[in-house]
Amino acid sequence: MLNILGCLDQPSSGIYEIDGVSVKDLNRNQLATIRNEKIGFIFQSYNLLARTSAIENVELPLLYNSNVSTEERRKRAIEALIKVGLGERLDHTPAQLSGGQQQRVAIARSLVNNPVLILADEATGNLDTRTAYEVMSIFQELNEQGITIAFVTHEEDIATFSKRTIVLKDGNIIQDILNENVQSAKEQLAKLPKENH
Repeated sequence: MLNILGCLDQPSSGIYEIDGVSVKDLNRNQLATIRNEKIGFIFQSYNLLARTSAIENVELPLLYNSNVSTEERRKRAIEALIKVGLGERLDHTPAQLSGGQQQRVAIARSLVNNPVLILADEATGNLDTRTAYEVMSIFQELNEQGITIAFVTHEEDIATFSKRTIVLKDGNIIQDILNENVQSAKEQLAKLPKENH
């Protein structure tokens, strides 16, 4: 399903439109353009370049966009990192960041093209509860700003933070629920016991 949403695979039937464009009739180059300009991808394993600073990792998707100057690329990367709370860590490499901070860099990287859709594949799977809730809090803020987020998770507590939950089993939809009572990740985070340092 994520591959279809990410314009990597074509659906065998039905219609998929992103931002008003039907993807069925697009060629490979047009699909690549949609992926680059309309979709942000976030993975469980972060997929950051190891020897590259946070800011350079975030700039990556813009390297393929000839309409964006070097100055604009840097500016957008800094803004995205500030948005996820990493304004102080611009020059740190992944090895100098915690798992949660690396995932924030990955989120910033997904934002830098101003996407209409973010696809997150098990984006909290490697994180402890506190960090997972921090990440979900960022996603909820982005969603409030009008970005659609398709989030794959096996964790039921994480699913309570979404407005709609679709349960898949063996490739079939077995449940599609609009959540009446969406939990606030920020509030749930505040309820967690304080960490001892």
